[in-house]
Amino acid sequence: MSSALPGHAQALGLVSGRRGVAKAAIARPASLSDGIYDAILTGIANGTYPAQGRLPSEHDLAGRFQVSRPVVRAALDRLRREGAIVSRQGAGSFVRPREASPAPGFAPVESIADIQRCYEFRLTLEPDAAFHAATRRDANALDRIAAALDLLTLVTRQEQHREDADFAFHHAVAVASNNHYYAASLQALQSHVAVGMKIHGLALLGPRSGLRGVLEEHHGIFAAIRDGDAEAARTRMAAHIGASRDRLFEGRLLDLSMGVAPASPRA
Repeated sequence: MSSALPGHAQALGLVSGRRGVAKAAIARPASLSDGIYDAILTGIANGTYPAQGRLPSEHDLAGRFQVSRPVVRAALDRLRREGAIVSRQGAGSFVRPREASPAPGFAPVESIADIQRCYEFRLTLEPDAAFHAATRRDANALDRIAAALDLLTLVTRQEQHREDADFAFHHAVAVASNNHYYAASLQALQSHVAVGMKIHGLALLGPRSGLRGVLEEHHGIFAAIRDGDAEAARTRMAAHIGASRDRLFEGRLLDLSMGVAPASPRA
């Protein structure tokens, strides 16, 4: 690692329009199944569930996501209909190989400085995506964001942080912008974003858990998009990502100036 970060990063050992939807939490199984769908699809995209590999059983997925088997079954049915997975009688569900397609390429995360750079890039990308989502979203896009928010709400109530649920929310916002460049760029960054989300999640745990505060930040972003308030959506997304970065770095960013000695934490 080229730079050091205090607290939770060291513990990881890193080396490389609908009103009231947000209050619906877990009352809508169909919506919650959409959140499970997004989380599994994200796992397929980032290699957690590799091509031709067998997915966990319905029972295991239900336990992992802390939902009922019918909710998982609905998500798997959708994945089958869309061709992401295939069922083999008596053997379970398997990830269907997909044709390779060109995608933006990013070097892997190799240092804490790279995590800071990723946050910088997200701050130039996601606030504008949220702005456009607020002006262009339709009912389906709101359903997708609400489903991811439902899953975030569920895991927060269990005093857990799940980066797959967190990413599903942010990706759903990018999709709602109706600009595939935002969505594709964020998807290509998924593994990089997940590193920061993982460490940030650790920073939120403990006796003074910050999980509920972060959930409220997500609720605020959703409310602005739902209500068509583009400026508020942009402002709240920027504030959320900036606050996440500051919580992770404990207020001490690295000096990323070129042509200087290795960066050290600074206030």
